[in-house]
Amino acid sequence: MELVFVRHGEGEHTEKPDRLHNLHPELTIRGENQARKLQETWPLVSEDFLIVSPTVRTLQTAAHWSEGIPCRVMVNPAVGPRMFPQKKEWETLPCDQILTKDRAAEDFPDFHLGGKRWAEGINEIPEKEFVDAASELIHWCKQLGKDRVFVVTHDGTMTAYRQWMERRTLTRKDFPKETGWIRVNV
Repeated sequence: MELVFVRHGEGEHTEKPDRLHNLHPELTIRGENQARKLQETWPLVSEDFLIVSPTVRTLQTAAHWSEGIPCRVMVNPAVGPRMFPQKKEWETLPCDQILTKDRAAEDFPDFHLGGKRWAEGINEIPEKEFVDAASELIHWCKQLGKDRVFVVTHDGTMTAYRQWMERRTLTRKDFPKETGWIRVNV
């Protein structure tokens, strides 16, 4: 099975870094256009499956990308924001707070909700817990019986998953740009 990790489009917090302390930043106009352009790069079909981080910018990216396509979209905290590299002294910034399950359901009613860790997410959890959450998600994805699953997430999360799955050391230089993507076979 192939996982295609896709970074969200430009968010208000990346356009202007002073907005890192804003709660739940949305996509900018540029970010919305980047998300729509994913339709050209990765044209979706009804059989496709997307797993999306429970943040506004990732959910908006998935919504613009999948617009008009009846594919299945699952919101799951196991692909929420993850600090990279992981530092015990770092705390989750407001821009990386995940939505509550109720808010995600209310704001994105066409998306399905799944997974655990809706209260705390994966941003600050120790590496062992992250590996457990990632392993559980990968196992679940394999049970879908799909050849390919898309994951709409964040640069740090993509890099953390990739480092764990590829068993090699990565750095922040390995972060993809907005709506950049990486493919990983599992």
